[in-house]
Amino acid sequence: MGSLPAFPEAKQGVRDDCIDEITLTDLFKEQQRHLNFFFDRIDHSQTLSFTRALLRATGTIFFTGVGKSGFVANKISQTLVSLGIRSAFLSPVDALHGDIGILSAADILVLLSKSGATDELLRLVPCARAKGARLIAVTSVQGCALEAVCDMNVHLPLERELCPFNLAPVTSTAIQMVFGDTVAIALMGARNLSKEEYAGNHPAGKIGKSLIFKVKDLMKKEDELPICKESDLIMDQLVELTSKGCGCLFVVDDGRHLIGTFTDGDLRRTLKASGQGIFKLTVGEMCNRKPRIIGPEAMAVEAMKKMEAPPSPVQFLPVINDDNVVIGIITLHGLVSAGL
Repeated sequence: MGSLPAFPEAKQGVRDDCIDEITLTDLFKEQQRHLNFFFDRIDHSQTLSFTRALLRATGTIFFTGVGKSGFVANKISQTLVSLGIRSAFLSPVDALHGDIGILSAADILVLLSKSGATDELLRLVPCARAKGARLIAVTSVQGCALEAVCDMNVHLPLERELCPFNLAPVTSTAIQMVFGDTVAIALMGARNLSKEEYAGNHPAGKIGKSLIFKVKDLMKKEDELPICKESDLIMDQLVELTSKGCGCLFVVDDGRHLIGTFTDGDLRRTLKASGQGIFKLTVGEMCNRKPRIIGPEAMAVEAMKKMEAPPSPVQFLPVINDDNVVIGIITLHGLVSAGL
């Protein structure tokens, strides 16, 4: 990085103009070159062997590392767990003080280390081997000590750290993360993980909710529905229109089949157009007889799309069964409140 200006010494009162846009741009370009060095030189045959080893694992895939590599190891493990793969992070220090008891002969232990000379990992190796676990090193220094004592090694080519002193692990951890996450996606494809299965592992997130929740899970029903008859006077139904918090009325017949809908917007338009005549008008005369509807088994995200569809958005959808009987209402507010 000889072409880059030296960093100013950290001191009290340092000004924000001590770093400029050119310096920052050059740093990003330099990091890109270091990452490209990794992409251009990674041994894909090693990566394939590693990926297949994880795919064939019959036990738990444990990841371990120290310092920044430990954080990366933990993140990769969490990614695998989110894909439905049995995985966990094993702290090398805690492992040497009892946690190694969780290892078995069916397990794989992946040891992440830039140097491959991390003392805590080297001390962990014979203990893990005694448990019968398969040991895989992921390192960036060829011929390192960790490579020599593990069953498999994956070399992650590292030109240098972005740090001007080539010390702070900022490029090495980036390639570790890229490597681990790319392998995770390869495993995802090899296991034929469906979108629904992935969503099932993320029930509290927006992805999961959009693929799990159906209309019937979020709709209001029974006494919560704003129901009226076609012959009811509009002015007699104001309480029903406002008290249910839906901003609408469902106009139904004696069998509760949907005839149409009447909204608070319809009320305002009718009042503006009819004036005093509104006291004699029935809901059936002014209702929308072709409202958008949806079934209970439809996905909730589909209901949101229907509400937002042209020519103009709506705030609710009647939920009807196969016999056109009203069984619920789903509102935009309800969908947003559910996190969709």
